[in-house]
Order: sequence, then C-alpha cells, then structure tokens
Amino acid sequence: MIKTFNFLFVTMFGLGKIKYIPGTIGSFATVLILYFCFHIFNINSNLIFLGILIIFIYSFIAVTNHTKNSENKDPGEIIIDEFIGQSIPIFLYEISHETDKGPDEAIIFYGVCFILFRYFDIVKPFPVSYFDKKHKNSFGVIMDDVFAGFYVVLSLICFIVLKSYIL
Repeated sequence: MIKTFNFLFVTMFGLGKIKYIPGTIGSFATVLILYFCFHIFNINSNLIFLGILIIFIYSFIAVTNHTKNSENKDPGEIIIDEFIGQSIPIFLYEISHETDKGPDEAIIFYGVCFILFRYFDIVKPFPVSYFDKKHKNSFGVIMDDVFAGFYVVLSLICFIVLKSYIL
C-alpha cells in the first residue's frame, strides 16, 4: 500500500507517467492547483504553506523509496519536484505585500512563473546543475527544482527593480 501511495505521490497521481513532457505537465498542473487554492477556493496562505512544507519533507522519503531498486535515481516520471519548485515563486508572489491579488493579474504572473521555471529547470544554471549532477539521490532530484524556483524569484525581483528605475 505504501508503495502505491509513494508512486501516486511522486508522479502527482500518475501525471508523471504521461509519455511526453511530464515535467512540463507537472509544472502546469501545479499552476492550476495553486490558482484554484488561492483564487477559487480562497484557502488561507498558512494552510497552503503547511501543505507545501509537508509535501517537501515527505518527498525525500517518497523519492528514495520509489527509486530504491532502480539504477536511475531521477526517472522522468518523478514530477513532485516540479510541484515543489514551481510552488516557490507562486507562493511568494501570493503572500508578497500582504495585498489581495486579482485573478487577472495572477493568471499573467502564474504564466510568467511557469515559463521561467521551465526555462531554469531545463537550462540548469549553477547551482541547479550542481544538484542535478552531483547528488544522484532524492536530495538532488528535489533541490535542483528548488533552486530553479528560487531563480524565478530572483529574476522577478530583478525585473521589478529595473522596472522601478525605468518608469
């Protein structure tokens, strides 16, 4: 039973088994999930944070168990790391400045976060590449996406700072 649960967890209920671009599909599913949580269901950001934190912590165990008998420690079907990495910039956007974000503004921002996250996850600038190449275990699987998520945050901060000087 735990093996089935871990499989469903690391593949985001089987989305990771989709033959083409499972990471992109997982990232897009995350965007939809968080949009619904924040803007349709109006779930408290503290509860969303707690959920993301629990998923982050449990993902180390689940990924380790899922890849225990496999030589490939980062199979494409594992996309829970995309959920974690994609959640970072979106969550920080939603809690920034303690103001309500309109659904129209959020859709644009979520789209930008999605594109930037996929870019950094694919290109893998340092330290994303470091975790991807040097840690062939659950730590590397998860942390490369965490740092890709932080690159999105850094990019958006740079854009906001530059925009404030230009306008």
